[in-house]
Amino acid sequence: MTTKKILGRGRPRGFDLEAAIATAMDLFHQRGYDGVGVAELSKTIGITAPSLYSAFGSKCELFERALQHYAQVAGGWLPEVLAIEDRLEVVIGQMFACAAEIYTANPERPGCLIIDGTRNCTDAQAQALTAGFRRMTRERIRDRIAAAAPDLIDPRVDALADYVVTILVGLSGSARDGMTAEALQTTAEIAAAGFAQRLQQYRQAQPLEN
Repeated sequence: MTTKKILGRGRPRGFDLEAAIATAMDLFHQRGYDGVGVAELSKTIGITAPSLYSAFGSKCELFERALQHYAQVAGGWLPEVLAIEDRLEVVIGQMFACAAEIYTANPERPGCLIIDGTRNCTDAQAQALTAGFRRMTRERIRDRIAAAAPDLIDPRVDALADYVVTILVGLSGSARDGMTAEALQTTAEIAAAGFAQRLQQYRQAQPLEN
């Protein structure tokens, strides 16, 4: 979906496109894709349902814009952590700590929209959108691990990347389930220790055959 396509659609005079996307993002983050209907989106944004369809095309297209906005305004911490010049286990530990802090920062919108926005969702297109973002996140994490540990063979790099992503998913889900910030930080510390231990084991082990 292109910006040109969206801007070419009609919308009410004075309609703030970015504000509408931000409002939709908050609603989707709070209750998930299936938990928010077009009527509520329209009312909260301050436009009619026909105007919403005119501006965005569909609820799913609005969700896509909300995910893109979320990645820009709330997801910037991950690339920053991955760019830290330190030992890999320190970087991953910092990643888990940041995730635990960010996922519990707003009690009304806990967790991560990209991870949990389509949990138990029945819309295949919406599920595909979040899955795409998650794949990109995994690739970034995998690339960072591979760059920091060039001695590791691909299966072990993949295993470590999968471990990191699994922990992030668990931290987000636990935050949405009401785990406190302190408890989530403790979990993040344990997970970081587990990563460091397995990384050391992989480095000390004899290489596997590809």
